[in-house]
Amino acid sequence: MHEMGIAFEIVRIAERALPVDAKGTQVEKVHLNIGRLSAVMPDSLLFCFSFVVKGTPLEGAELVIHDLPATVRCRVCDHEYGVEEPVFHCPRCGGESGEIVAGRELSVVSIEIRE
Repeated sequence: MHEMGIAFEIVRIAERALPVDAKGTQVEKVHLNIGRLSAVMPDSLLFCFSFVVKGTPLEGAELVIHDLPATVRCRVCDHEYGVEEPVFHCPRCGGESGEIVAGRELSVVSIEIRE
């Protein structure tokens, strides 16, 4: 389950983002963008996150996941279209060769701390 490794990395990123002089700062929320083709299972990530935050400034923080749709550009006609699965079939020309333009993202967007 690679979600455990991702959860640890989220904690590491958030801890590094905290002000050095702000001892005892608690993170309230961490916002993530996760693309539908990223191979990350949001429920598994939430489960893992709940364990890895124990004893860190993120303990009790909410992990807010923003689901990003997947977009493909047809290599035949350049048309961009949304997909739900990694199966590419251009609705305009029928081409079956596409390049993923969006949907593989996995990024920490923002971190909210308690005042």
